[in-house]
Amino acid sequence: MSQPYSFRVHPSSSWDRLEKFIEARTQAGADQAAIDENIWELFGETWAVMFTDLSGFSRSVKDFGIIHFLQTIYESHRLLVPVIDAHNGILMKLEGDSMLVIFKQPQRALHCAVDMQRILAPYNLDRPLTEQVLLCVGLGYGRLLKIADEDVFGAEVNAASKLGEDTAKAGEILVTSALKKAVNFPDLEFKPLDYTPPGADGAYYVAY
Repeated sequence: MSQPYSFRVHPSSSWDRLEKFIEARTQAGADQAAIDENIWELFGETWAVMFTDLSGFSRSVKDFGIIHFLQTIYESHRLLVPVIDAHNGILMKLEGDSMLVIFKQPQRALHCAVDMQRILAPYNLDRPLTEQVLLCVGLGYGRLLKIADEDVFGAEVNAASKLGEDTAKAGEILVTSALKKAVNFPDLEFKPLDYTPPGADGAYYVAY
């Protein structure tokens, strides 16, 4: 009796698939609308996005050296990653003093941001400024391209990044209008910002 012939199919990874679509999109006469539809069909998902940054970090590295830098990074992760886990966040990236986190539920994303700030307040209370973990948070919500568990792309991603890494000051939580509309926190006050990051319809400061 002959043995049936079988083989294993190895599907290309998410990045390979995306690269092939992008390459096809650059070809003369390409139907870019159809290609875009396929990209969004494969990778389009709706998530809340959080970007964090540590205030005054570049100055700390310059003034106190790399070991102080590593200690602050360690402390921020030790304190904040358990909070992210408790709110069902997925920590996608760590880059220097910044974190990229995604949440399926925007309500959880904002609740997590508030808890992160509230945990840091007593931690920082009796410490010198140079040893404090001073967190800045930006949040967005909407449809984006999620490539495996490695990276995300989209207008709300860009807006949240701009709010968390460039705009927010120590202890602040800034959110896009899309995030604000998607949550219900009657005990929080949302104050409109004069600044609107690219990709968003508006932005708010969260008074927690």
